[in-house]
Amino acid sequence: MTSEKSYRSIIKAISWRTIGTFDTIIISFIIVGNIKFAFSIGAVELFTKMTLYYLHERAWNKIKFGKVETPPIEYQI
Repeated sequence: MTSEKSYRSIIKAISWRTIGTFDTIIISFIIVGNIKFAFSIGAVELFTKMTLYYLHERAWNKIKFGKVETPPIEYQI
């Protein structure tokens, strides 16, 4: 059976949210034209979406849909 350790999900969440937060800051700045406000929006969504992503990853790790279980290779001596 294949599963992921929880720290893998944490690292994935951090790396993805870093990219997503920069995207949000840029879009917010383009829309509102205020860099401080854009960073405020980015800071809030950084933590909320990272938490949601972590929970989403852990839930999907428990679902068997789309996973292929490979039996261990048996070696003969």
